[in-house]
Amino acid sequence: MSKMPNHYDPVEGRAVELDDLPWVPFPEAFSDGGIRWKLLNVAPELGSWAAIFDCPAGSSFASHHHIGPGEYFLTKGRMEVRGGENDGGETVTAPAYGYEPCQAYHGRTFFPVASEFYMTFLGPLNMVDGENGQTLALVTWQAAQAVWEASLEQASTNA
Repeated sequence: MSKMPNHYDPVEGRAVELDDLPWVPFPEAFSDGGIRWKLLNVAPELGSWAAIFDCPAGSSFASHHHIGPGEYFLTKGRMEVRGGENDGGETVTAPAYGYEPCQAYHGRTFFPVASEFYMTFLGPLNMVDGENGQTLALVTWQAAQAVWEASLEQASTNA
């Protein structure tokens, strides 16, 4: 006789007041120029995570592959994706929406002016060395949560 699967309760919804969360530094190993972020959600059932990023003029994210797709909404500023329009990629000016397919590669994501964007990552990011393509880190929802919690702890220690 087969056994019925375990009962799983539905995941509870979440609401996050952005002003209730502090801006914390995004890891310098994966960015340049003082990018800050707020982790808004992790969804283990989807393998996803969502965050908002504050990007000063001249800042950038290191090279990476989107293992799963992602969607972003640029709320302020300008973003050069995949090298920007002058290098075969795209340059978007707020307000703008973008979709990144599975395996999308970004040599560098650059912010020529102060910018802010929200992004949902549906799967991990593979952060790579731009010179040789070697993996620096696989940023899963678990890794994003761990970095966020460590950043909060560090911020409270420094306060």
